[in-house]
Amino acid sequence: MLYQWEVGRVSMFEVRQTFWTHARDGREPLPDDLRAFATTLADGVAAAVEELDPIVAEAAEHWRLERMNVMDRLILRLAVYEFLREPETPGKVIINEALELARSFSGEEAVRFINGILDAIRRKLGRE
Repeated sequence: MLYQWEVGRVSMFEVRQTFWTHARDGREPLPDDLRAFATTLADGVAAAVEELDPIVAEAAEHWRLERMNVMDRLILRLAVYEFLREPETPGKVIINEALELARSFSGEEAVRFINGILDAIRRKLGRE
C-alpha cells in the first residue's frame, strides 16, 4: 500500500479502493484483523510522514531521504511509525520485521543499512 501511495502519488483513500482486490490474487485472503492492522499502519505512515522523515534523516547520516531506495525509505518510515505508535510491540521485534521486509523487497545491503539506522533510532527513542 505504501509503495502504491509513494510511487503512484495517489491518496491512501485511492490505494484502499484497489489494494485489497488485487493484493492476494490467487492466494487465500488475509483475515480481516490483519487487513485492518496493515491498513491502519499504512494510513498512519502516510499521515505522519512529515513527523517520520526528520527522524529517519537525522539517523541516516550522509543520506538524503530522496536518494534512498524507495522500498528502504518506506520500510524505515513504517518501522519508525511503529516505534512511535505501537508501544506494546518491542523495538527489536519491529526491527526484525523491517529486516524481513528488506530481505523480501530490497536486498542484503539494504538489510545492513536499515538495521543500522533503526537501531540508532530505537536507542534514541529509548525503546527496548
